[in-house]
Amino acid sequence: MSNLRYALSRRDMLKLASVGFVGASTSGWFESMARAAVNNPQRRRSCILLWMNGGPATIDMWDLKPGHANGGPFREIATAAPGVRISEHLPIVARNMNDVAIIRSVTTREGDHGRASYLLRTGYVPQPALQYPSLGALIAKELVNDQTPLPNYVSLYSRGLQPDTYTAGYLGPRYAPLVVGDNIQGNNPQNPDAPFAQTPRIPNLFPEGVSAAQADARVDLLIDMEREFVERNPGLSPQSHSTAYERAVRLMRSAAASAFTLDNEPMRLREQYGRHQFGQGCLLARRLVEAGVPFVELSLGNWDTHNQNFPQVRSLSNIVDMGFGTLIEDLRDRGLLETTTIVWMGEFGRTPRINGGSGRDHWPNSFSVVLAGGGIQGGQAYGQTSADGQAVVSSPTEIKTVVTTLWRALGVDHNRLNVSNIGRPIRIADAGGAVIGDLVR
Repeated sequence: MSNLRYALSRRDMLKLASVGFVGASTSGWFESMARAAVNNPQRRRSCILLWMNGGPATIDMWDLKPGHANGGPFREIATAAPGVRISEHLPIVARNMNDVAIIRSVTTREGDHGRASYLLRTGYVPQPALQYPSLGALIAKELVNDQTPLPNYVSLYSRGLQPDTYTAGYLGPRYAPLVVGDNIQGNNPQNPDAPFAQTPRIPNLFPEGVSAAQADARVDLLIDMEREFVERNPGLSPQSHSTAYERAVRLMRSAAASAFTLDNEPMRLREQYGRHQFGQGCLLARRLVEAGVPFVELSLGNWDTHNQNFPQVRSLSNIVDMGFGTLIEDLRDRGLLETTTIVWMGEFGRTPRINGGSGRDHWPNSFSVVLAGGGIQGGQAYGQTSADGQAVVSSPTEIKTVVTTLWRALGVDHNRLNVSNIGRPIRIADAGGAVIGDLVR
C-alpha cells in the first residue's frame, strides 16, 4: 500500500514494538508516514487553536485606532491584503494576510476571565447542571481519526486554564485531551543567543532500562487487570481510568510517538518559529496535524495587561508573529494549509480607554478573533468598530456565530447533535449562530 499511515495494522505495530523497532529513534519513519498523510487524497481536516490566555489587547494588534487618544503608540502597517492594516509588531502575519481573516466585531457580555474563557472555548455560556465539552473535544469527535495511534485532541501548555474549559464534558473520556507541557512556565527571551525554550514532552514515553519483552509483559498484565476492574466496577470513573491507560499504551507502542519530538526539525526552521515555547509549540502543532491529529491547541499567557500594557503587548506580539506567521508559511509549504484551520483568540479584548497605569482593562464589548487557513477566505477584515474602539458599528458577531462559521470551514454541519449525560440533545454550535458567508469558501 502506498500510504504508510494506513498500511500497518495495530497488530503489526505491536510486533514491531516487541522487537524494539518502535522508539525514539524512528524519526525517519515518522517523516515518511507524515508525507504519506499529506498526500492522502482522503485527508481529513484539522484545527489548531492558538489561545491567548488573559485577554489580549486586540485593539493594539488587529484593529488599531491611529490618531485617536485610545490608539496608543503602535503604528499600523500594510499587509499583503489591500486595505487591511495591522500592528507593526506583526510583520510575518502581515505578509501572509491573504490566508488570514480578522473578525473585528466580536462582542459578548462576559467580562470575567473564567466565564469568558468557558464561553469562547466551548461556544456556550456556563450552566451549573451541565458540563459542555470544549471545542477541542467536539472537533476531535467530529473529525476523529481512528487510523492513527495518536490522540485526537492534544492540549499544550494548559497551565493557567480552568480545567472545565478543556475537558470532554458529557462526550466522555474518549475525547478528553492529552495534556502535554502543563509543567512548563514562562517564555525565553527572544534573542539570538537565548537557548531554545523547553519543549513539551510526554514523560516516560520511551521507557529506559527495560527490555521490550519486559515492557510488553508488564503492559499486557496491566491491561488485563484494568479490563477485569472495569467489568467488576462499571461507571464513568473506572472507564476514564482505563481509557487513559489504553491511550498511553497505544501511543507508547507506536512509531507515531516521534511526532512529539522536534530533534530532527531543521535548525533554520526552529529559529524561524522562535526560541520561545510558543514558537516551538506551534512547530509541534504542525507535526501533530501532519501526523493526523484532528485538534491541537496551545496557550500563550500574560495578556492580563492592566498595567504597562504596551511593553507587554509589544513583546507578546513579537512572539505571536513568529509562531503564528511561521506556522502559516510552514503549513502552506507542506501542502497542509488547505486542510488545517487556525483559530487565534482569547477570552475578551481590552478597554479602548487607557487607564492610569498605562494599561487596559477587561473589555468584552468589542474585540477581534482571527481565522486562517483551511476553509477560510483570507485577505479581509470583517466587521468594524467605532473610531474610538468603544463599540461595534458594523456586523456585530456573537461567539455562537464564530463557532458556527468555524464548523463550516471545517466541513462539518453545525446542526449536528450530541446527547448529554442527562439525555438532552445539544447542538455542536449554539442555536442562533449564523455562518459568516464572506469568511468561508
